[in-house]
Order: sequence, then structure tokens, then C-alpha cells
Amino acid sequence: MLAPPGLAIPELCRFGASQLAALVVDGKVSSREIVTAFLDHIDRVNPAHNAIVSLRDRKAILAEADAADERLRAQGPDGLLHGLPIAIKDLAATKGLRTTFGSPIHADFVPDADSLTVARIRAAGAIVIGKTNTPEFGLGSHTYNPVFGTTRNAFDPSRSAGGSSGGAAVALALRMLPVADGSDMGGSLRNPAGYDNVYGMRPSQGRVPNAGSEDLFYSQLSTDGAVARSVADLAGLLAIEAGPDPRAPLSLQDGLRWEPGVHARPGRIAWLGDLGGHLPMEAGVLDVCELALSRLADAGCTIEPVLPKFDWERLWSAFVVLRQFSIAGKYGPLHDDPATRDLLKPEMRWEIENGRRLGAEAIYVAARTRSEWYLECLRLFEHFDALTLPSAQLFAFDADWHWPREIAGRTMDSYHRWMEVVAPGTLSGCPVISVPAGFDRSMRSMGLQLIGRPMDDVGLLGLAELYA
Repeated sequence: MLAPPGLAIPELCRFGASQLAALVVDGKVSSREIVTAFLDHIDRVNPAHNAIVSLRDRKAILAEADAADERLRAQGPDGLLHGLPIAIKDLAATKGLRTTFGSPIHADFVPDADSLTVARIRAAGAIVIGKTNTPEFGLGSHTYNPVFGTTRNAFDPSRSAGGSSGGAAVALALRMLPVADGSDMGGSLRNPAGYDNVYGMRPSQGRVPNAGSEDLFYSQLSTDGAVARSVADLAGLLAIEAGPDPRAPLSLQDGLRWEPGVHARPGRIAWLGDLGGHLPMEAGVLDVCELALSRLADAGCTIEPVLPKFDWERLWSAFVVLRQFSIAGKYGPLHDDPATRDLLKPEMRWEIENGRRLGAEAIYVAARTRSEWYLECLRLFEHFDALTLPSAQLFAFDADWHWPREIAGRTMDSYHRWMEVVAPGTLSGCPVISVPAGFDRSMRSMGLQLIGRPMDDVGLLGLAELYA
């Protein structure tokens, strides 16, 4: 995995999570040594990129590392992440550690319990050292907020890191973390992975239980997932996060079991490109992605350009309606309270206000459109093993922008329209992984989305392994 040019990387920080875990279990290196190396590297690199926030006191972290070393000697490893450092996306609750959601409303909030995903990560032996930065409430695919400021791209700090898992992707690319968690509603794991040259996976809906949702039966747009520098690390963290929980009634009843080399099989790939010209694309994006597809062809895959027969504007409308319905229901009380309304960014107020104007018929039509798209995906999967699209419609943009106002001369009519390319993956409910596609001549990174068959996360990881 290509590192940013000129980045000095300490030896231990060069390894991914699976490699470090093996070194720890074999007694070749201690958790204290690993954690110290990463903390020193964070001190040097993070100030210029602002990826990791709410960093804990070093003495407290090292005390946990020492305790991990003692437990290893006494009883063996806790799990796959024993003694390794991790920073949690600042949308997930962390017991005793500030969780702001990127909002001044929660700038001093300290949860008294972990989210389900965080609890599983801790149980696997990881040491939580801090949080990774995110946009306010995760809205928008550009990581900036009034609490911590802007996270800057790993390869060019003047550009966006993507979002909403932007802090996680940058921390990985700069070797400040061996692996990281994230979440995805509208490309939040896929876009930053593409912009920062790492892997990001949105698993099948229900693969990672969403036990923290206020609506346990409706919440089907967002899901937790992972970002990593290798497919093995991606699969390892997802295996920790996945599995049923009675508090998440829509969670799938099996976990994720993946073995390196076992599932890497060539397949037939449908290249959707710009959806027949529906999606405006910055010059060079399709070129980088098509060159990346040649790697799959070289590995034995068949690549075929395909244009599904679907009304893409109707699909986008469904995504917007379902998103606004969800956001208005969840965050509406913050809009109603005069003490918090003005602390919400304009995009959040826009989502809530539009969501409250929706009628029952509009929500039903959006849900029906989503179902129709899923059935179209099933028809495509009768002939193809994966569907592919770019991870974004333009390269990483100026970090000081709120969002891109146009692409290729076409005006964007909302703060997230520039990320329309992720809507087919989200609304399919299928697993989607963003693999590093490469760079343009200006060293701007782009990703390639691979959408896998329903609930076939393992097969999709195998395809990504074949690509890697």
C-alpha cells in the first residue's frame, strides 16, 4: 500500500493489525512497544492532518498496554487485536471518553457505556487511545466540524480527506493506526477510503448489528464497518464487529468467517461507470478506475460495461427521502429546542425541515423504489459476480470548501449530490467495498466501489483480495 511521499514511518507502524497481533502473540514485541511507537508517530504527524481527536493521556494508555502484556503472559491473548492501539470514530459511544459527534451541542459529552461495536473491539483486546474526526453528526462526505476543525487529506493537506470516516482513513494512510472502525450511510466508508488510498467496506445490511439505533426496526441505511490497509485487516476487524445481538433484531444470524487465499476467485464484473452519463464526473476519474479494472482482468476476471435499465433520478430521490425521514425523526428535537437549533449546521437543518414535510405516500414510494432497485440488482447478479462504480465523482477538493458546488459544469443541488455515485450501493443493502484505484497525474487518489451479491461479504472480500 503506497504511503504519502516523504512520510517517515517507524518500523512497527509499517505493519498492519494482523501482522502486529502475530508479533505480540509470538512474544517478539510487547504491546507497550507497539503503542509507544504509534503514539510517538501520532505526535509527529497528526498536527498537520487533524485525523485523531480526543487523544487520551499517554500514561493511562501505556498502563493499559502494560496490563495487556501481563494478561498475555498469564492467560494468552484476549482476541485478534490484543494490545493494539485503535481510535474510534467520533460517532460511536466510548465509555469514559468524550464523544462529540462533531457537534458543539455534545462537545463535553462523556458516555457511561460503549456502543456494541466498541464493546466488541475492546473485548478483542484493542486499546482505545482516542477518537477519529468526523463531520457534524456524520453529515456530508467532507470531514470538518466546529469542535475539532478540518481533517486534511493524507497525500495533500490542502485537500479534503473525504468523510464521514475521514479521520479514520487519514490515520490509516499515515500509519497512525494499524486498523480503524467507521460507519457508512452515504459513502462514509467508501469515499474517504478512495481519497486516502486505503480499503473501506460497508458490509451487508445487518452483518454488523446496529444496536444503538433509536429505531431498531427501521434503521437500514447506515451500518458500521471498517477501513484498513489490507484486505486481511479489513476482514479481521469486520469479523470482530459482526454477529447477531438480541438488541439488534435485524442483525444477520451469522458472523463473518474469512480465510486468506480461500475465497479469491475470478468472476464476471459489470462496470457501471457514470450510469450512462447520468452522473457528472471530473475528468480523469473514469480513466483511473478503468485502469484499476484492468488489474481484475489480469487476475482472470471478465469486465463488461453495463447500463442497468433503471430511472437513476428516481433512485436518488428515494435515497434523499429515506435519508431525510430518518434524520428528521432522530434529530428533530434538536431543531425544536431554541438552545440547540442555531448550533446545527445549515445542512442538518435542511435535512430536518425537508424530512418533516414528507408525507406517508412519499416515504412509501421511496421504499418501493428501493425494493425495485434491489430486484434489479438480483437480475444483474444472475450474470455478474460484482457491480463496479467509482467511489466518488471528483477527486479530493479544497479542504476549505463546505462541499463541491459543481462537477464538470453541472451544478450540485444539495450538499451531498456530488456523492450520488454511492447511492446504488447503499440502497442495494448489499456489501460494498472501496479498493484503492490509483492516482491521477496530480497524485490525487481515487477508489473503485465493488458491490457484491446479497449477504456475500466473504465472496466480496475474496474479490478484493484478488484485486490486491
